[in-house]
Amino acid sequence: MTADYQIMTDATADLTAEAADELGIRVIPMAVDMGGESYIFAPKGGNISIAEFYDRLVEGEVAKTSQINARVYRQYFEEELKQGRDVIYISLSSGLSGSVGVAIVTAQELREEYPDRKVICVDSLCASAGEGLLTYTAVQKKRQGMTLGQLAAWLEEHKKSMAHWVAVDELSYLQRGGRISTAAAAVGTMLNIKPIIHINGEGKLVSVNKVRGRKKSLEVLAEALKDNRTDGPSDPVFIGYGTAYEDAVYLKELIMEGEGPKDVRLFAIGPVIGAHTGPSIIAVFFFGDTR
Repeated sequence: MTADYQIMTDATADLTAEAADELGIRVIPMAVDMGGESYIFAPKGGNISIAEFYDRLVEGEVAKTSQINARVYRQYFEEELKQGRDVIYISLSSGLSGSVGVAIVTAQELREEYPDRKVICVDSLCASAGEGLLTYTAVQKKRQGMTLGQLAAWLEEHKKSMAHWVAVDELSYLQRGGRISTAAAAVGTMLNIKPIIHINGEGKLVSVNKVRGRKKSLEVLAEALKDNRTDGPSDPVFIGYGTAYEDAVYLKELIMEGEGPKDVRLFAIGPVIGAHTGPSIIAVFFFGDTR
């Protein structure tokens, strides 16, 4: 008889507590440092909310994030192994964090301690609700009867089809994180330049375009989806946002026009990604021909 298995992801997937419960997944918390204090961000049990995080960020506090440590991974993995369940963990991209490397080492140690159990770590090469959508889809595949091994193989085959298209309104946060120079941020702000960013095949954030004006940047995201999306009209598209909820709604309306997808879901982007992009971030995530 095939053993049951538990799907896990981490808090960077930006899934709500309600979504995590509906999907039956476990979400490993992540740490964020602000004002000399360390906080835990998670759909449940964290001690900093997304609203508080962005309020403090706007007020000028600097946020730093850190990778998940081995003790936390061991706690979450071992709780399932002791119950006789195998584990598949869908991680934040290795191009953005070293967390998955820690998870892989921890998993190997646990496999030696629990030789009858399996712990598989999948480097999603995704972030935010792109990681969330990949996890959501993994749950649907499990519900359709995929075994642990089949699901791991499917994720490895399809993870690079998860497109991430991101619009940022305020350049100061990208400058602070070293992604653009101080001079480029100053000139871009003066000229109302808005960078379009995506996550490439190596799971890294890269700039792919520059447009003038917020509205145009959102239109570019909608066009990218219409040009590259491979799912059927009933398959979900995820939109992530920081504090610009109205812009997220506008993007949703653009995407759903005409014969566009009808299942478009909005998720707030948490501190792990928001620390580097600022509160104005808007992003769309979908399965596409290319990233």
